Amino acid sequence: MSIQFKHTTLPNGLTIVAEINPDAHTAAVGYLVKTGARDETPADMGVSHFLEHMMFKGTQRRTADDVNREFDEMGANYNAYTSHEVTFYFAHILPEYLAPSIDLLGDIMRPSLRDEEFNMEKNVIIEEIGMYDDRPHWRLQDQLLEDFFGSHTLGFRVLGTPQTITDMTASQMRAYFAERYSPDNIIVAATGKIDWNQLVEEVEKISGHWAPSATKRQYITPNFTASARTVADDRTNRHYIGLMAPGPSAQDNDRYAAKVLADYLGDTEGSRIYWSLIDPGLADEADMAFLGYDQIGSFYAYASCDPDKGEQVESILIDVLNHAIDEIDPSEIERAKNKLATLATLQGERPLGRMQAIAAQWAYQGEYLTLSDELARFATIDRDDVQRVFNQYRFSPQTILRLTPAESS
Repeated sequence: MSIQFKHTTLPNGLTIVAEINPDAHTAAVGYLVKTGARDETPADMGVSHFLEHMMFKGTQRRTADDVNREFDEMGANYNAYTSHEVTFYFAHILPEYLAPSIDLLGDIMRPSLRDEEFNMEKNVIIEEIGMYDDRPHWRLQDQLLEDFFGSHTLGFRVLGTPQTITDMTASQMRAYFAERYSPDNIIVAATGKIDWNQLVEEVEKISGHWAPSATKRQYITPNFTASARTVADDRTNRHYIGLMAPGPSAQDNDRYAAKVLADYLGDTEGSRIYWSLIDPGLADEADMAFLGYDQIGSFYAYASCDPDKGEQVESILIDVLNHAIDEIDPSEIERAKNKLATLATLQGERPLGRMQAIAAQWAYQGEYLTLSDELARFATIDRDDVQRVFNQYRFSPQTILRLTPAESS
């Protein structure tokens, strides 16, 4: 039998999508909630990520120990993550554990959210914020997003700040949960060796009675302006450069050409930035990425180097971006396309990777693409497509942030 795609929507608005592969030896299932840092307010910044932690702290039917023990008894590879736009809970399992994994995942999607666990977990979150704050790259990224997006919520910190977490109350979290963890804001995705009828039956059993809230994401267009600043940091002995500029959104068909453009310019090996900065030894790290968000997009470039080479590295980086399409060798475009196709294929060979891919497709584009469809879209990109995207955006206006040792500022 060939791979099949099926989808349905329950009466309460919860969507179920599945890519069924009878030849697979495993299955993956996950609950994707279309909520993240961009859906928060300044007062509850970090609540999405904090809530992700709380989902594993027990339900009316299970203690926190029960949750972890049952996942382990199934031999599940399970986890969760929070981004600016989604929170995802998932498990990679043997096919015979489809029903218990859905029961467990669905159960933790309705957590107890007790005050005592909330107050204890605050310290864990604050420690996690401190751990990431010890890493210059993360400090740079957080501050760069704030500079680039300004007051827009995509500039919020996913982990929040020590102050917002300290001030947060359990009632704030419960109100956010009630609004955003609505079934009409959730996608259940499954891939691999799946029995479709069983999948729908089990999801409806555990989640079909949840009441919808008709929650909607607020779409506000950021006001992008050029800016550049230097932050003196006494916790680093390296010089870090971050640059962001507008790009296509996650829904824009130009996202494929944008990915090729970013990879052609800034892949960690064999790209224009690599040959200009890494190969001659000017920078120890340098890369570029396209970041497609919901209705908004951006390009991100990054480099780290010795402080005394900071100006030179930044000048070369910007020069590479400004001359991105000058004398492009078609083989460079093919290299970038082949690398992206390889990454997509490697992800798609495992049910967990495919599950995450089809969930994202449905969340952002409301469509299903086979792996072959996805690869075919990359295959059609040529120099003209890359040039058109470059001409439309030209990596402008640029937001630049430098993090440098205090003594060299």
